[in-house]
Amino acid sequence: MLLLQIDTLNPIADTAAATIQTMQTGEELRFIELLFKGGWVMVPLALLAFMGLVIFVERYLTIRKASKDEMNLMLQVKQSIKSAKLDSALAICRNSNTPLGRMLEKGLLRIGRPIKDIEGAIENVGKLEVSKLEKNISILGIIAGIAPMLGFVGTIIGVITIFHEVSVKGIIEIGTISGGLYVKMITSATGLIIGIIAYVLYHILNIMVDRIILKMETDAIEFIDLLEEPGK
Repeated sequence: MLLLQIDTLNPIADTAAATIQTMQTGEELRFIELLFKGGWVMVPLALLAFMGLVIFVERYLTIRKASKDEMNLMLQVKQSIKSAKLDSALAICRNSNTPLGRMLEKGLLRIGRPIKDIEGAIENVGKLEVSKLEKNISILGIIAGIAPMLGFVGTIIGVITIFHEVSVKGIIEIGTISGGLYVKMITSATGLIIGIIAYVLYHILNIMVDRIILKMETDAIEFIDLLEEPGK
């Protein structure tokens, strides 16, 4: 009797497992189909998402390279200046290939002129270096604002589609309004998600740049103080 019950339950379990597997596959397919049902608005949203990702990766790597530890550079420059080896200090700055190195190099080339001239030269180079670091970061801010707006455009198109289908068929049914609802909800959600991610990435890059600016300003002040010491 027990063996008979087991034999009876085995086909049922196999059928249930197959049904669950089929449902899971169906859910994955339906999710992909939902994205495509967002309509033509999904194309510019996808382009914005791709553009934002490329800009973030490129800027992140560039800023990380510029923010590497430069304590050793500053120490070497200070030692060379104290030893009156300006050529050595210039070579160290040129070989560093960093924003701070280019700032210090400009200051070293102005040694012998009034301190105000040296400060002005360093400040000008610093502004150029900061502008290079901030290149294209503002585009992420634009994407953060445009993506939700495009999602809202998709919402309007979805509502228009719903009313058009109802006016043509003359009745309100789930099948009549489902197409418009797909466009309305999918584009809105996609636009918001892309906008939120772009907003976060935009501020991450700005925080990184602000840290570099603070470090550059601190080192520039230390360099000027070194030149103002007696005997320099």
